[in-house]
Amino acid sequence: MNEENKKTEVTENKKEVSKTEVNKTRKFDKKRPRNNNRPSKPKSDLEDKVIEIRRVTKVVKGGRQFRFAATVVVGNRKGLVGLGTGKAHEMPDAVKKATQAASKNLIKVDLVDNRTISHDIIVKEGACKVMLKPAKEGTGVKAGGPVRDVLELAGVKDVLSKSQGSSTKINAARATLNALKGQKSLAHVAYLRDKNVEEIR
Repeated sequence: MNEENKKTEVTENKKEVSKTEVNKTRKFDKKRPRNNNRPSKPKSDLEDKVIEIRRVTKVVKGGRQFRFAATVVVGNRKGLVGLGTGKAHEMPDAVKKATQAASKNLIKVDLVDNRTISHDIIVKEGACKVMLKPAKEGTGVKAGGPVRDVLELAGVKDVLSKSQGSSTKINAARATLNALKGQKSLAHVAYLRDKNVEEIR
């Protein structure tokens, strides 16, 4: 009798263990329902342009390490613009890093009639000097190289520019960005000159 009781207990224990294992697998097999009502991420209206890609070397104990350094400018052509640099062992990765850095360093530019700057400005970056001057409607962007790229992506349509000194692309781009950053609103310029906005427009 004792042996029969033991056998029944063992079979009952096995059944209980199998039930718990089935329940566990069922719990893990259950997939969470997807929430299709989530709002989609807004598409960015920023445009990017590669200004320069250089191959740089770093001398270490084991020899030399070669990497790529990229400089990218981004903007929405409506007053937002940014500049960034990035380094990586592969060229696409360097461009991607530079684009991300530029997107994080956006500045707002005060444009007159959404086409030109409000006043003359001269900015020096390293050995590069950039001068910007507002122009009449229909003049266009009278600039070249990195200066033109930064101005166009910032949304400037009419401007006169002049570059002097070093022709380093990154310094020219930084000088242009600093010149746009240093722009004051038309109302502020009129207040400083003790004139009406229409008189200096």
